[in-house]
Amino acid sequence: MLLFFILGLFVHFVFFGSIFDIYFTSPLVHGMTPQFTPLPPPAKRLVLFVADGLRADTLYELDENGNSRAPFIRNIIMHEGSWGLSHTRVPTESRPGHVALIAGFYEDVSAVAKGWKENPVEFDSLINESKYTWSWGSPDILTMFAKGAYGDHVFTYTYDADSEDFGAHDVTKLDTWVFDKVKEFFHAARNNQSLFSKLNEEKIVFFLHLLGIDTNGHAHRPSSREYKDNIKLVDAGIKEMVSILEHFYGNDGKTAFIFTSDHGMTDWGSHGAGHPSETLTPFVTWGAGIKYPQKVSAQKFDDAFLKEWRLESWKRQDIHQADIAPLMASLIGVPFPLNSVGILPVDYLNNTDLFKAESMFTNAIQILEQFKVKMTQKKEVTLPFLFIPFKFQVIQDFVTLLLTVPPSYFVGYLLVFILGIEILVLSFFYRHMLTAGLLAFAGWPFITQLWTRAKSISLSWIFFSLLLAVFPLMPVVGRKPDIFLVMGAGLLVLLLSLCVLTSLIKRKDSFINEELLLHLFQMLSIVLSMCVTYSTHSSLRKKQGLPLLNQIISWLILAFSLVLPLLSPTSLFERLFSILLSLMSTYILLSTGYEALFPLVLSCLMFVWIQAEQETLQQRGISCKQKVTSVRFTCSTDITQFRQLYLDDVRRAFFLVFFLVTAFFGTGNIASVNSFDLASVYCFLTVFSPFMMGALMMWKILIPFVLVMCAFEAVQLTTQLSSKSLFLMVLVISDIMALHFFFLVKDYGSWLDIGTSISHYVIVMSMTIVLVFLNGLAHLLTTKKLRLCGKPKSHLI
Repeated sequence: MLLFFILGLFVHFVFFGSIFDIYFTSPLVHGMTPQFTPLPPPAKRLVLFVADGLRADTLYELDENGNSRAPFIRNIIMHEGSWGLSHTRVPTESRPGHVALIAGFYEDVSAVAKGWKENPVEFDSLINESKYTWSWGSPDILTMFAKGAYGDHVFTYTYDADSEDFGAHDVTKLDTWVFDKVKEFFHAARNNQSLFSKLNEEKIVFFLHLLGIDTNGHAHRPSSREYKDNIKLVDAGIKEMVSILEHFYGNDGKTAFIFTSDHGMTDWGSHGAGHPSETLTPFVTWGAGIKYPQKVSAQKFDDAFLKEWRLESWKRQDIHQADIAPLMASLIGVPFPLNSVGILPVDYLNNTDLFKAESMFTNAIQILEQFKVKMTQKKEVTLPFLFIPFKFQVIQDFVTLLLTVPPSYFVGYLLVFILGIEILVLSFFYRHMLTAGLLAFAGWPFITQLWTRAKSISLSWIFFSLLLAVFPLMPVVGRKPDIFLVMGAGLLVLLLSLCVLTSLIKRKDSFINEELLLHLFQMLSIVLSMCVTYSTHSSLRKKQGLPLLNQIISWLILAFSLVLPLLSPTSLFERLFSILLSLMSTYILLSTGYEALFPLVLSCLMFVWIQAEQETLQQRGISCKQKVTSVRFTCSTDITQFRQLYLDDVRRAFFLVFFLVTAFFGTGNIASVNSFDLASVYCFLTVFSPFMMGALMMWKILIPFVLVMCAFEAVQLTTQLSSKSLFLMVLVISDIMALHFFFLVKDYGSWLDIGTSISHYVIVMSMTIVLVFLNGLAHLLTTKKLRLCGKPKSHLI
């Protein structure tokens, strides 16, 4: 009991600790290449005013007398610049708000866990990318950006931290201090040649952090006279600052101004959550590179703000808070902050279309750089077989092919696709739906040009589709064992082997002794499997137990079945047939009735499918350099041979999913324990061993899958289809099916009903993972070549 308690406690600690690993680990990456627009920027300098804690409605609305609390800002909106709302994210606090504004990303929770005044992870920002930055305001905010900046190009002027006193008589002094220091600064610059020359450089930033409004809101609430009067003071101060700057630079028209807030505030004077009063902040910009006011008769916003603020005639353009950083970078021509996820709001820019296009492209490349670094880091800490890089070309090709398809044809194809998905879903409950699907498959050559171009292939496809359609109509495996059907399946395999052997000898000018011996040995293993199965069945029926010799032979056949295909030639037809013979020898040992015929019929359909797909691809005008009989499997695939996606490739992916589902349910419902028959493993062991018996039955289930995946490996090779494209399409199909089963999961009824509904969902959700494993196994079986050492190659003419 103590051990279980300790283990339980340990598990709970692991789960508890996992939240810190998941939520308190910064997602930021480093090592990206800086990206900037190569064209001349519209502004030489940028002035950023941030009124901490300012609500949008309190700024934009008119007072009880119909007058604006911020007449200068309202005049800008109506006559000089553009405006809108900046939508922030939680937590609506000062630090993450300023990080979003200036660095362009929404700070993760690790910053909160490690304190406001320390950077848990260094990040890039507009201030860091500027040539020079001068900032005035709170020490909590300014030092955060100065600390991460390289060199000595960031200059901060802060008041004492003790000045941030919520109980002070007049906290507007925090803002007047900033305005006074800025006035003194520009006055002193006229007598300081070094400072004057720096101020006349390009790509410089002035950052004024105004904390008085936030402090008054906490102390007196946003509805208080103190809060509203502070807005008036800030508006007057900004007006004065703009006048000083314009006078200093001689009204050269090269200064861009931005006025915004880091977060809002609730009616009761708090912030940090996601209420609209906290997340909606003002955004007003004017000056160099910014569009002038645009008069409109109607706007796209359905809220009542415009009417309340009496701004319905001036175009409102809302943005996300992180979008402000790339806008500022574009205005003064500095590289976009490396960690920014903001999207450039081009509607604010007053510039040429070329400049807008270049800026948007730079923005996209900058975000892509982060993705590349993140992918590299992820790859380094992920097992190679679990890391499948996402291919942008797959999506691009998929969208391109959809745009090139005629609408009527696309709608018809979509309806057929939906019908196919529904048949797959229903087949989990009613096996005979697979029969309906295979009957539809039999008509495939008639709706394409395959029937007119390749009648022999079409007839073979129809015959084997109809033959395979019989199996879902048969009773579940194990209900009626029939050893003679197993023997019949073995005889059919031997007959097919003789035909293939004769064909290969006639086709080849010379036939290698090793290949002949391998083929004969595989035929011998089929004969041994038949004899062992029949002998074991007779012995058990007479209650004489499992003969030891039969048991040894069975395990040897199982072991050799995985090795013998690797000794065969890598030509497509010979390797696939070798895989069939080896797996059929094991499958016969695991069969008790008609299911022994299932892999044989399925494989015959797969061979026809390979030829039909290559014929279909040739009809599209895509040249296939080799015939199917001369194609060889190779370990290293030349990715330059991969082609773009066609709509037919969606059908190929659907065929694969359908054949896999048929392999699941063709001879029984593996989602139900009732489908398992212990008699299947009696050739290997009869003493109850749940793990060993379960493993053998699972291998029996997987054998049809392996045959399907080996065939599709050949389809990919002959049709030049990328496996990454395949997995994307199969993922879409399986996710659509999983969505069905998600709503069909039961939490009531018998344990069988509940277990079956859950297993259906798990099977579909794990289909992609199973495909990765099966694709790897199929790739190994088809491409790997083992050579017997010490034997020179002799030839039999």
